[in-house]
Amino acid sequence: MKSPEPANASISIIGAGPAGLTCARILQRRGIAVTVYDRDPGRDSRNQGGTLDLHAGDGQVALREAGLLDEFFALARPEGQEMRQMDPSGAITSHQVPAADELFKPEIDRGQLRDLLLDSLQPGTVRWGRSLETISGPADGPRQLHFADGTSIETDLVIGADGAFSRVRPAVSPAVPEYTGISFLEARFFDVDNRHPEIVKLVGPGSAHAADGERSLFAQRNSGNHIRVYIIQRVPVDWISSKGLTAEDTDGIRAVLRDEYAHWSPRMRQMITENDGPYVHRPILALPVPHTWDHNPTVTLLGDAAHLMPPLGVGVNLAMLDASELALALANAATVDDAIRAYEKTMLPRSAETAKALEHGTEHLLSANVPDVGGDNDAQPWKRTRSR
Repeated sequence: MKSPEPANASISIIGAGPAGLTCARILQRRGIAVTVYDRDPGRDSRNQGGTLDLHAGDGQVALREAGLLDEFFALARPEGQEMRQMDPSGAITSHQVPAADELFKPEIDRGQLRDLLLDSLQPGTVRWGRSLETISGPADGPRQLHFADGTSIETDLVIGADGAFSRVRPAVSPAVPEYTGISFLEARFFDVDNRHPEIVKLVGPGSAHAADGERSLFAQRNSGNHIRVYIIQRVPVDWISSKGLTAEDTDGIRAVLRDEYAHWSPRMRQMITENDGPYVHRPILALPVPHTWDHNPTVTLLGDAAHLMPPLGVGVNLAMLDASELALALANAATVDDAIRAYEKTMLPRSAETAKALEHGTEHLLSANVPDVGGDNDAQPWKRTRSR
């Protein structure tokens, strides 16, 4: 089959996260029709997660192409760029404070960013409750998408923006995410100014990191008077069940954490054991480095589906840059095949280089020193802010 012109092609994006929605928005701005399929029943069916810092060199570039940069700055929190490095006693060892006009990497809640992108799309662009099961059809198209509800559709291009456990990835690559040996346990604190004033003092308006070489904490101020703390440990992936506990056994997990962090000061242990509600276990996974695949004229990947890396401040930024570059390639190429080739020619080497730089970066989260994992240091969440 001859590859169609993008303007005449049926284009399907799997996944309504920031990357998939960014790609859809830019395509629509360029007059190219697109449909997004997402497994969630609706836009408000689940919590979208914590806060993100969008960088001037990638995430903000994508939002500029999407025509949403001013709207982003209206929602973003420049004060969230502040970073505190502490020791286990709570003493500040490094304090990075943004300038008054600093906009290099302001914070925004993931849910706010998603809503901004969703509201920018043409009505009906996102089809909710459509969980992709498999892809069939010849490599040169058209492809058939088969969903869990028994429905299927035909499409000329499948864009996998469906994250770590992508259902699109097997169409181009056998790679699967692997456990890095590091787990995050998320603890949430609500109405913090009234209920957790001591934790507010520790974290400040941005983020705070503390470590002792074996374990650490990373805390972030979110909007809505909310703080999320990530308790970071080098543990087996099944460490909770191996202790006879379940993820819902909040008291049991707290007891384990009190022992693990017993030598930390009482004021620091507040961030571990005084959370509101259950913990959320987040084992840190990554794709093999480098992750590449042979060119396919009807399927491509972006974001975590293409290059899942440790959560060191680059993920959503690279994903949105991928989305922008793919959308622009489709807007400027003669055929879908040409667009995929042009996009992957840039994206694959860039993601391989970044993934290599961050491959063992999670270990630095446990370091008592200010982390510096190399590579694009501006992309690190603890990097000193700078002017645009």
